[in-house]
Amino acid sequence: MSRSLPFMNGLRAFEASARHGSFAAGGAELHVSPAAVSRLVRLLEQRLGIVLFERRPNRLTLTPVGETYRAGLGAIFDELERLTVATVAQAGQRMLTLGVGPSFAAHWLIPRLADWHARAPGIQVRVTSGGATTAFDEGWSCGIRLGDGEWPGFVATPLFAAGLLPVCSPAMAGRLEGVEQLAGVPLLRVAHAEEDWPLWLAAQGLAGKVAVRGPVFDYYGQAQQAAADGLGVAMGIRPYIDDALRQGRLVAPFAASVPKEKGWFLVHRAGREEDVAFTAFRAWILEAAAAPSREEPPAS
Repeated sequence: MSRSLPFMNGLRAFEASARHGSFAAGGAELHVSPAAVSRLVRLLEQRLGIVLFERRPNRLTLTPVGETYRAGLGAIFDELERLTVATVAQAGQRMLTLGVGPSFAAHWLIPRLADWHARAPGIQVRVTSGGATTAFDEGWSCGIRLGDGEWPGFVATPLFAAGLLPVCSPAMAGRLEGVEQLAGVPLLRVAHAEEDWPLWLAAQGLAGKVAVRGPVFDYYGQAQQAAADGLGVAMGIRPYIDDALRQGRLVAPFAASVPKEKGWFLVHRAGREEDVAFTAFRAWILEAAAAPSREEPPAS
């Protein structure tokens, strides 16, 4: 008997966008553009003959039928993930699912995964969106989160502190002779971290003297890329910016780094220590986090 199933790319685009509440975040998870995700969802709606989202300026809302479809798809995808993990394990391979934010994954974790695979070739790591702004998923082996380390019901192991440091392109840095000149350039912001610029400016004695104006992005990585492209000055957060600073893609126009009063933690539920894959990964990431390559870069 044949099955009548909609195309999988449309389903994945819809489920990811519905879960995150935006095409931009859904695209970040699937590593495609927001426009591509929007087109896939529109095509899915056309094939199904139903409207899944109400599209309004700066707002994406599920219709009642869309909410029902999302809930059902989420359960199906969760079961598919569990089946995949079980199948891989049965084949003699171990898999570890890591929940981590898109910016942390792109700017710190992924550049170091080659070293992990060289050390533990028999353990697969599945990187999934999550971390600082997403609730801990029951299907994750562990997650990397930014916070104070206090998450009831979880074990949190510190990795490193989060420091705030303005960053920009080398050309932009050449125009900035003093912190007061920040008043004349766009200050790039992150939607879920509006406190970053005021915190740094206050530490420089500029509270209320420099207006924080400029484009707002969903993720640190997006603001960091915009800064590298010369759009303005972004408030960088360690360790996202460390590699880019060493490689010269970004410059720190001012030397002052201000603690964000939060840190990065490896988070997991109690009892995970008995998992061989998790134990190996935990040892590796603690070593990677302590690596001396994260030295303070010179200011421009």
